Amino acid sequence: MPAAIATPVLEARRVSKAFGHVQALNEVDLDLLPGEILGLVGDNGAGKSTLIKTLSGVLQPDEGEILVDGRHVHMHSPVDARSFGIETVYQDLAVVPLLDVAENLFLGREELVGGRWGRVIPIVNRRSMRRHAREQLNSLNIGLGSVRQKVETLSGGQRQAVAVSRAVVFGRRIVILDEPTAALGVRESHAMLELIQTINGRGMSVILISHNMPQVFELTHRILVLRAGRRAGVVRTEETNMEQVVRLMTGAEIQTQTA
Repeated sequence: MPAAIATPVLEARRVSKAFGHVQALNEVDLDLLPGEILGLVGDNGAGKSTLIKTLSGVLQPDEGEILVDGRHVHMHSPVDARSFGIETVYQDLAVVPLLDVAENLFLGREELVGGRWGRVIPIVNRRSMRRHAREQLNSLNIGLGSVRQKVETLSGGQRQAVAVSRAVVFGRRIVILDEPTAALGVRESHAMLELIQTINGRGMSVILISHNMPQVFELTHRILVLRAGRRAGVVRTEETNMEQVVRLMTGAEIQTQTA
């Protein structure tokens, strides 16, 4: 378990966000510790998606602040978030089915040929991309037939693995995963859980958004509960149970002390 006295790698302080008359977030606090897997749970409409979009630069808070390594930062787009080492994998994955695995892994950040011609005419270095893609997938124990395989031919779990791998390639320290096993079967879900543990074992901090409570309890160190746009509580996973978390989600329990 990461030490609670460590400076969080990512923080939200009293973050609020409204869409017209709908208050999606109301003074929400979040702290992600170095090497931690933090679960983010709550019913539909609790504010989970709005919070992670705020942390990943898609949305800007109306009030409050975001900190990285204790320093206040302004993120106006996902590009800004990536510059701070924050990568997010959403449920829609944002993969291009007609491109191969390597091309998807480096999508938007393609490697270019160097030398004189590379300076004059940008040329994608597919050989280097394929080599690095193989190395990355092997290091994460992801078994795919070939990095030249079109993503449209992959299973749901394999596509999810490609999307997560892309986040690991470019995310220096923080990965946010939005329902990574939602559309997967039992076997593929197990493989995804192992992948999450692998990237966490490499020192990356993870925010895991999931409705699958057994998986949340299997993977996380702490759990942040949102309810109606507010922080309902934070608990240490090893010191709580599903019943207490559900009670926080529904408002049947009010937390007076945080983990």
